Amino acid sequence: MLTSTDLLHLPYTPDLTEAGIAYACRSIASTSDRMGSSPLNHLRRIVGGVAAELAFRRYLSEQAIPFNVLGAVPFTHPDRYDVSLGGHRCDLRSFLITRRPQIARLRQDPAHVLQAPALIPLDQFAAEGRKPDDLYLFAFLLGVVAASQADVEKAINAGQPTYLIHPLPEEWAHPADWQPLEKLPLKSECETPITVEIGGQDAGQRASSGNRDYPAGSGTSLREFVTATLELPPKKRVPVEQGFHSLAYIHTERRPESRIGLHSPARGEAYLVRAYEWGNIWVYGMDILLAGWITHEEYRRKAKVLNAGMRTMQYERTRVKNLFVPMAELNPLRPLFERVRVWAAIHENVN
Repeated sequence: MLTSTDLLHLPYTPDLTEAGIAYACRSIASTSDRMGSSPLNHLRRIVGGVAAELAFRRYLSEQAIPFNVLGAVPFTHPDRYDVSLGGHRCDLRSFLITRRPQIARLRQDPAHVLQAPALIPLDQFAAEGRKPDDLYLFAFLLGVVAASQADVEKAINAGQPTYLIHPLPEEWAHPADWQPLEKLPLKSECETPITVEIGGQDAGQRASSGNRDYPAGSGTSLREFVTATLELPPKKRVPVEQGFHSLAYIHTERRPESRIGLHSPARGEAYLVRAYEWGNIWVYGMDILLAGWITHEEYRRKAKVLNAGMRTMQYERTRVKNLFVPMAELNPLRPLFERVRVWAAIHENVN
């Protein structure tokens, strides 16, 4: 059972958000939002999740807690199990808390997190490849976002960092026909030059398995994430030299005051991004609360079903069916970390 003294506080630094954004941008082209929220909210959750994972690794290193990285999982994979503690695969389940009154309450009294459910979406828990001794760890990232246009303006005026992005629709990001986006130019209607970045995937290379070759564009092709940065002068078409087969997003360093468009004959009519259609995915993190842990098998035995549409501390309404165990019934982390140190010392002596 957890108590408030078992909670661990991990400091938050802006480089965690930067790393989360880098990952989120690369994941847009090949992952879908299983939670059913808006694309921008989905990206902010990815940013927060990656930030929490990196903060956790940093904590382990600083506390001299031995851990392994299980091989880098590519950006095209929606779920990552990178950290291993004492030979056990770890899945850090983090929740981004952005409502200001809730953040203030949790910062004043972190023990409130013990009233939350430790949620895992039912389909993810039932996925193949899980072992009974896999570990789930749960964390809360407290951080505000500037989601509305008014909030973005306030952040810019206050000198706060922003990351303005426009995710492109399915026909651009996940085209049914994997064909090159030939004759692809961008054009800005802004009165002054503006720098933009576009990101997507290339043609993919031929991959082989045994004596069988797979064509580029098949499920086994090696599609690389690629970007291009362009300086767009006012009202002039600028061709894209980099080869793309899909485009997942457009990012701009400042708020455009007018439309930015792109066009390829492969996608029909020009696609226009209006001045109000940019979203800020920067997460202004404050604190990370690391709660507790539980094995896959123990979670299976204790968990109950929480239907979609239910209100929890983490969500105003859950969007998918979840399993849950009360957060207070998790195991404290400090004894686990000490056991990992002992395990690592024994394992080193044996070898």
